[in-house]
Amino acid sequence: MRKLLKFLVFLALVPVFVRSVDPTLNEDVLGLIVFKADLKDPDSNLVTWNEDDDNPCNWVGVKCNPRSNRVSELNLDGFSLSGRSGKGLLQLQFLRKLSLSKNNFTGTINPNLARLENLRILDLSENNLSGSIPGELFTQCRSLRVVSFAGNNLSGEIPQTFSSCSTLAAVKFSSNRLSGSLPSGIWSLNGLRSLDLSDNLLEGEIPKGIEGLYNLRAINLSRNQFSGQLPDGIGGCLLLKLLDFSENSMSGSLPDSMQKLTICNSLSLRGNSFVGEVPTWIGEMRKLQTLDLSGNRFSGQIPDSVGNLQSLEVLNLSGNGFTGSFPAGIFRLGMQVAMHSENRMSGPINDPLPSSVNTSFQNLHLLDLSNNALSGEIPEDIGVLSNLRYFNISSNSLVGGIPASIGELKSIHVLDLSENGLYGSIPSEIGGAVSLKELRLEKNFLAGKIPNQIAKCSALISLILSQNHLSGPIPTAIANLANLQTIDLSLNNLTGSLPKQLANLPHLVSFNISYNNLQGELPAGGIFNTISPSSVSGNPSVCGAIVNRSCPGVLPKPIVLNPNSSSDSAGVGSFSPNLRQKKIILSISALIAIGAAALIAVGVIAITVLNLRVRASTSHSAAALTLSGGDDFSHSPTTDVNSGELVMFSGDPDFSVGTHALLNKDCELGRGGFGAVYRTVQRDGRPVAIKKLTVSSLVKSQEDFEREVKKLGKIRNQNLVALEGYYWTPSLQLLIYEFVSGGSLYKHLHEGGGGNFFSWHERFNIILGTARSLAHLHQMNVIHYNLKSSNVLIDSFGEAKIGDFGLARLLPMLDHYILSSKIQSALGYMAPEFACRTVKITEKCDVYGFGVLVLEVVTGKRPVEYMEDDVVVLCDMVRGALEEGRVEECVDGRLGGNFPAEEAIPVMKLGLICTSQVPSNRPDMAEVVNILELIRCPSEGQEELG
Repeated sequence: MRKLLKFLVFLALVPVFVRSVDPTLNEDVLGLIVFKADLKDPDSNLVTWNEDDDNPCNWVGVKCNPRSNRVSELNLDGFSLSGRSGKGLLQLQFLRKLSLSKNNFTGTINPNLARLENLRILDLSENNLSGSIPGELFTQCRSLRVVSFAGNNLSGEIPQTFSSCSTLAAVKFSSNRLSGSLPSGIWSLNGLRSLDLSDNLLEGEIPKGIEGLYNLRAINLSRNQFSGQLPDGIGGCLLLKLLDFSENSMSGSLPDSMQKLTICNSLSLRGNSFVGEVPTWIGEMRKLQTLDLSGNRFSGQIPDSVGNLQSLEVLNLSGNGFTGSFPAGIFRLGMQVAMHSENRMSGPINDPLPSSVNTSFQNLHLLDLSNNALSGEIPEDIGVLSNLRYFNISSNSLVGGIPASIGELKSIHVLDLSENGLYGSIPSEIGGAVSLKELRLEKNFLAGKIPNQIAKCSALISLILSQNHLSGPIPTAIANLANLQTIDLSLNNLTGSLPKQLANLPHLVSFNISYNNLQGELPAGGIFNTISPSSVSGNPSVCGAIVNRSCPGVLPKPIVLNPNSSSDSAGVGSFSPNLRQKKIILSISALIAIGAAALIAVGVIAITVLNLRVRASTSHSAAALTLSGGDDFSHSPTTDVNSGELVMFSGDPDFSVGTHALLNKDCELGRGGFGAVYRTVQRDGRPVAIKKLTVSSLVKSQEDFEREVKKLGKIRNQNLVALEGYYWTPSLQLLIYEFVSGGSLYKHLHEGGGGNFFSWHERFNIILGTARSLAHLHQMNVIHYNLKSSNVLIDSFGEAKIGDFGLARLLPMLDHYILSSKIQSALGYMAPEFACRTVKITEKCDVYGFGVLVLEVVTGKRPVEYMEDDVVVLCDMVRGALEEGRVEECVDGRLGGNFPAEEAIPVMKLGLICTSQVPSNRPDMAEVVNILELIRCPSEGQEELG
């Protein structure tokens, strides 16, 4: 440091001499040393930066022009640096590339960076920068081509001066909090090739004049609040390959100019309010690989020209108003995903489905034709869809039987044929679907026995066969399906006794056999200790304590006194020994019977009184669970203190909650630190999950509760379980969530069986999806507090969805001591700062839990494993393996070596970094997302646009 001070004094006193001796290098050395002085470098990445060096060209992260020996590039991505970028960088007058992404820089963006006249690439993404984007940065823009501020906490509007930086080629401001409208004149940047403003709060209409961007390759304005129509001139961007305006509030029809986008390979407009028919010219966009028009208001027929899109891999037209039959050839494409649910499509089902002579469906993984008006029979050769993982044709008008080839679907995870007119028996070949996790055949006319072969579907989690005409006994072999969580065989004609082994199913949370002809004693143990009587009602010959019906042959045995006893002889002198014995037996038996009858009578009276009280208390709730329509928040108008208020965030006037589910243990999905979760169904047949909060006494007031819940209700992300509404009374608070059918990540990882487990690709996607959802929560100033694998749900597409986020916001009276006791079930996931009263709880506690979750997903092991004489902490185990050079051995052995080490090892290292004991050493979740994306695609985004 003394040498540096001397050097500064020397520069101040003899500036002319310095320039004459070394007109180049000293300024760069000085600038970088001053820059370093303002930073924290916990990993000592900048240890090679020495002020005594003649030049910085050999310093880590520094590149020089070989001719002039001036610094031309400074790349410090992912160096764990923190602090503020000071004035030292302004000395680097020949700098062409400045990349400081994936660090922890704070403060605002320095507007004086505009003074670096040669700067071409500026990347400050994935830091903790705040404030607005300085307008000065673009006023003196001379050579700036690439600028990225993505993944920060920037706010305010995009400055109007942005439109004057004519040299810009690539702009990425995604995942911030930018608001306002697009700057006028933005389309004058005719050199622009890539524009990503996604995941912000931008609003207003898209300005006209976009056709001037004849160099534009990609535009992403998704997840904002834009309104109005698509610009008419968008077809003028002839080089456009990606166009994403999804999840906004846009309307109108598709402009005809779009037919000129013949090289576009991805078009996503989902989640808007577009109307009209899809024009026939859509078939001219022959390079399309992804076409997503879901969640709009399109109507009419799907044009035949869609069949011309030979490159299509993903086609999603669900949630619109399409009518008519599917066009010939629409499914004769080599696609992977085809979703057309919730429309009004009609015609025979075998028209869209492929035949056995068609091999173009080898890549199809997902096919959803549910909630339409399709007719006819399921094709006999449905087994040709050999790679299908999700098949849903529920809620149509199909007839006929289930073809035997259904067993050839070896990769199928979800098979939903419910709510049709199918008849015949369930084919025994169903056992061939060895990967099946969810089987739904309810509300058909199926008859015959439940096949024993269903026990071969060892991965089965949900078995729903209710409301059919099935007969015969319940196969004992079902008790071998160790992963089963839900069994619904209600409203059939099943006979025989209930297999006792069902009580041994470890994960069963929902069981319903009501309204059959079953008989005998109910099993003891397991779910049958808490099962609701309604789940077994309607079976007159079933007996046991649950149905309050004694089983034959289990009356108390009579007490026999010894006739030769000499005690109390004075009282029995006139009876013979045999008669005396008989009378004693009768009297004691009678006493036992009378006592038992009295106890039963008292029990019946007590239960009746309790039921009347429960019904009285819940009748107010049930009466209030109706919805008045509304635009934003819809709620019941009642304000009576004895009734409740139901609020739905996207109002359907026909919504009704099945309040019986709250008294039905059979509908309970699970319990956590904040309450129990139940599954129930709306009037339209769509299931929802209801969390019944058990912390009512800790909720401060209705006003506070509603304010916080409405904030949580506005948070939307594809990897978050959507909060759809709530119900309030002073003694009962319910949260209404979307229902996720795939179960929790914990059960998939630790309670699976039969050799069915996540592939590496599935695990990576779960980690990435979880990271993205946490990054979104943190961007919205929401801390999860309770991240663990049991709170990560897996939907039917294999995507991760985080639940229970932000619930601590409902409890304003809690400090983090009480909070930690509420989530003590998250053993192994809790950051160390929970144990210290003086340390502030921040988003970094979620990062710690995420790091543990990453290691759990990769290794397949629990965060804490209890051995016979030892306790193994997962983080310590992986960290020790890394230090010993054998970290690759930690990867889940069930993968059998089928994983890329170049992805698995960096992912585990990232998990360890996230579990640092010091919160400031953990990266932010936005940084984590980008790191994961680089691990998956290490070369993406590294090439400068030329």
